[in-house]
This record gives sequence, structure tokens and C-alpha cells, in this order.
Amino acid sequence: MSRTTDNRPVENVSAPDRSQSAKSPVSPLSIAVLIPCRDEAVAIERVVTDFATALPTATIYVYDNASTDMTAAIASAAGAVVRTESAPGKGNVIRRMFADIEADIYLLVDGDDTYDASAAPDLISRLLEGPFDMVTAARITDVEAAYRPGHRFGNRLLTTLVSSMFGQNVADMLSGYRAFSRRFVKSFPALSQGFETETELTIHALQLRMPVGEIEAPYKERPTGSESKLSTYADGFRILWMIVLLFKELRPLAFFGTWFALLAGLSLVMAWPVFVEFFETGLVPRLPTAVAATGAMLLAFLAMTCGLILDSVARGRQETKRMTYLSLESPPTADNAFRRR
Repeated sequence: MSRTTDNRPVENVSAPDRSQSAKSPVSPLSIAVLIPCRDEAVAIERVVTDFATALPTATIYVYDNASTDMTAAIASAAGAVVRTESAPGKGNVIRRMFADIEADIYLLVDGDDTYDASAAPDLISRLLEGPFDMVTAARITDVEAAYRPGHRFGNRLLTTLVSSMFGQNVADMLSGYRAFSRRFVKSFPALSQGFETETELTIHALQLRMPVGEIEAPYKERPTGSESKLSTYADGFRILWMIVLLFKELRPLAFFGTWFALLAGLSLVMAWPVFVEFFETGLVPRLPTAVAATGAMLLAFLAMTCGLILDSVARGRQETKRMTYLSLESPPTADNAFRRR
């Protein structure tokens, strides 16, 4: 059992309920399926056809990110609306998608055929039932090759780090399978360039205390011949750096307060023997240590001053982002979905 950001419990759905999905009142709403991909000629046809079957009223957009194979042509032949984004990186593609496409509901999924299209109606139903601004599909699988232990451990570590920093439990922060309201998409700043974009999506929702939910969805191995673009270590460090950067930007008092505590503690440790010797002998023979301790304490108070000033700036930015978010239409609900359009 997880919880929404407005403290409402959210039940994790372990398997799609096809009978409920068939009754889900999502058809009157405009749904955009967003598929960022690069060099996914092996998988993209299956992805497009599966989501067209699962969401027959949706428009499927494939954004080709400088592919060197036949990804764009195959996606177009399968019935997708194909567009291109030349700037490399998943974050750049998502920024372009969110800016260009207009819809009531957005479904984001990778083009590598690892996510189960049959869970899409349940993601959207969950979005409407909340109503939520974002619903994430937490990955479940018993196939080690689909979700390697290193990736699983890194995801758990980074997810726990974000949960502790921003005060909200998240099951799968790095999932690439999500449903969004229009209000979320059009208020999302999209500053990242690569795979750290999922981290930015999660932290954006937590910062603005948006109502979010989760379901569980199957995760499978890539088809033969398809290669992952994710670098375990390089992208892992990029995601970690994004977490640190957003923590500094969004919670500067806590960030600089941590530096204050570390520097002040270091200063006191260095200064203690100097003070003891001074009280015993009246002399300060360890002058370099005394100067270093003084410098560390000055840096500590400088860090705290920066934190106090930037906290006021961050609060003003958060209020602006919140007002922009509230200026957009609220998410549709299951009750009023038939009255839309």
C-alpha cells in the first residue's frame, strides 16, 4: 500500500483487470501515447501495434531521436505519427513532446517493447479515478535479464534517496511507463537532457505536492537484437547528480544547512585541542590549526547565509510554479469523462 502526495492511500494493482479496463470511461478523452526512441527498429512496430490495440482511440506519437536505422519508417508504416528530435537524449525528446502535443491524457512509454501495453487502460483508469496528475507503473518481473540486479539495486538506492530528501515514498522512480494529466505536462519545466528525466518528473510532482498514484505492471526482456541505450554507471551518476542538483535548487536551506553542520563540526574538532592547550598554558602554538578552524567556521556560516537567502528565492519560485500549475485545467475524473468533448 502506497500513499498519494495528498496523504490518500493508493492501492498498488498487481495485475491489470481487463473487465474493469473495458468499462473504463476513457474513450471521450483525447489520449496521446508518447514513445521516445532511438534505433529501435527491432521493437517499434510491436510497441505501436500493441498500444493501438490497447488504446484504440489514442493517437500514437513516435519521436525519433537521431536513429541510424529504420525506426521512423517502421513506426510510420505501423500507424504512428512520427516526428523527430535531433538533440540526443531522452530528456530532450520529452521536452519536445510535452511542448508540441495537445491532449487530455498523456501516456509515456519507452519504444523498446519492455512495458506491457495491456496495462495502459489501467494506468489511465487510475489517473481518472484519483483524479491524479501522474500515475507510475512500478515494474515487476522475475526475469533477471529484463531487470538486471545492478539496475534494480541502483533504482532502489536512488529511489530511497529521493524519498528521504523530499519526504514521500515512491516505489519505482525510474520507471519509463507513466500516465499524466495535461496540467502536469504543461507545467513541467523539462530541464534535463538524458535518462535523468524520470528523476525530474518524480521530483517535480513531489515538490508541488501533486496527487500521484502507482500501479504495478509486468516488465519484460528486450526483444532479440535490441540494445539498451542506458549506461549503468555513466547514467547512474548523471541521475545522482540530478538528484543533488534538484535538492540544492528546491531545498537550499537543507542542502546548505548540511554543509553548515559538516563545516562547523570540522571546525570544532580542529579547535578543541587548541582551546585546551590555550587554557592550560595561555599559548597558541598550533597557529595553522587555529587559522584552519576559524576558516572552516567562517565557511560554515557563509553556507548557512547562502541557504537562508536561497530558501527565500526557492520559495518564490515554488509559488510561481504552483500558480502556473493551478492556472491549468484540473485532471478529468471518471465521473465527468463522458461529459468531456
